[in-house]
Amino acid sequence: MALPKILENSLTLPVIGSPMFIISNPDLVIEQCKAGIVGSFPALNARPKEMLDDWLWRIKRELADYQRDNPDKKVAPFAVNQIIHHSNDRLAHDLDLCIKHEVPIIITSLMAPNKIVGPVHEYGGLVFHDVISLRHARKAAEAGVDGLILVCAGAGGHAGTLSPFALVQEVREFFDGTILLAGAISTGRSILAAQAMGADLAYMGTRFIATQEANADPAYKKMLIDHYAQDIVYSSLFTGVHGNYLKPSIHAAGLDPDDLPEADKNTMNFGSGGGSKAKAWRDIWGAGQGLGSIKDAPTTAALVEQLRREYVNARESLLPLSSDYG
Repeated sequence: MALPKILENSLTLPVIGSPMFIISNPDLVIEQCKAGIVGSFPALNARPKEMLDDWLWRIKRELADYQRDNPDKKVAPFAVNQIIHHSNDRLAHDLDLCIKHEVPIIITSLMAPNKIVGPVHEYGGLVFHDVISLRHARKAAEAGVDGLILVCAGAGGHAGTLSPFALVQEVREFFDGTILLAGAISTGRSILAAQAMGADLAYMGTRFIATQEANADPAYKKMLIDHYAQDIVYSSLFTGVHGNYLKPSIHAAGLDPDDLPEADKNTMNFGSGGGSKAKAWRDIWGAGQGLGSIKDAPTTAALVEQLRREYVNARESLLPLSSDYG
């Protein structure tokens, strides 16, 4: 296992809050970092593009002020997600701003970040890349990324279909960098399980949609609280790439979640005008299969503390069991 120095002694839990389109905003990111987990957001959430500069200044300033006033607290670094796709006409602009602000962690998605790793490494930043297959993982590793985010079965949004038991093991055989695991992780016990499988960090998104700071419709948060894994559908219709979505939101849009056609991957659009992805995430709501454990929508600080207690309790409860087989 490998944990970058920037994350040593700055985490209260081995967790990165995943960047969620529309949902992740400075309020959520700042509270996640202050609570001791990495907060992140997609650069495309800052609209118009000039707003990204303001967001980065604000996040850096508030975290620095909080650390100064609370020197004994663990304050995590933050991350920005960059979509590497031909339709993302903001990529160069957004990456330049991240370099200017020396964003600690850049999370890249879709194509291997061959042209991003070098500039980020020059100022000392890290690059984590999300993948859903061994082939994608190898390409990203060859590009020199510091970490691989394994988006496995059950993850919210654009997710893969592989079991984490399979993918973590196969990736660890050739990659000695940081491994992050995503897929139905929504409790402290599941964070510990991710580590037990060989991951360094858990990558959590859906659970943080149901928090007070998340930029989500109240009906969205309530839908997460009221539904279970059986209420998730895996479809490519809405963005051109397969993802997990809440069936009730599909119903509300006038579609049959049990009879959705397939979509062409070429229809993906990440342009600054919003495109199909913005419409999808605004009206068709993504969620991971771990939503069954969501019972409320607390503050981010309260949620992280709850997860920490669950994590510690799970670890302590397993110690006597593991000693029986030593």
